[in-house]
Amino acid sequence: MKLETLNFAKYLFLSIVSVMKLLYLCIGILTNNIQDKNTMQQMAEMTIGQVLPPEAKVLMNHIYEYKKGVRSMILFTCNRRLETFATQRLCRQSIDYVVQPAGKDSINVYFGRRECLDAIRLFVIRPLNELTPEEDFILGALLGYDICAQCERYCERKTAASISQLAG
Repeated sequence: MKLETLNFAKYLFLSIVSVMKLLYLCIGILTNNIQDKNTMQQMAEMTIGQVLPPEAKVLMNHIYEYKKGVRSMILFTCNRRLETFATQRLCRQSIDYVVQPAGKDSINVYFGRRECLDAIRLFVIRPLNELTPEEDFILGALLGYDICAQCERYCERKTAASISQLAG
């Protein structure tokens, strides 16, 4: 079996188990068999957590970091099938975002402060691997990457670009 088929089967199984837990929870509430509200809350959270794919959990962690002020802008790359989930989640949280294709089956979702996203709209107009060294540097700075590492990366990319230009 392919790995994708196994992952889908696992996801489907966890989804079925989660639905069964929710039914059990609802029956318990309706019949007053579950008296403890903390138990109900824990069961609901556990069920929701099992249904979400790992990428969605990463997105929720990024949103948490953004809301706490850890970063001004975040780049989240995921499978296209999560686009609706991601954009609806960001809309519900009143977070601005930009979605761009990142490959055949994936997308880049930039989200955060409007000022940062306005800059993204202006210069990230092609695949990330085709950005100039300067554009790559700006993107890294906007994403809050270590500025010394960004300087080092810029110098390496600029030197490599100069060498290839001389050779070509």
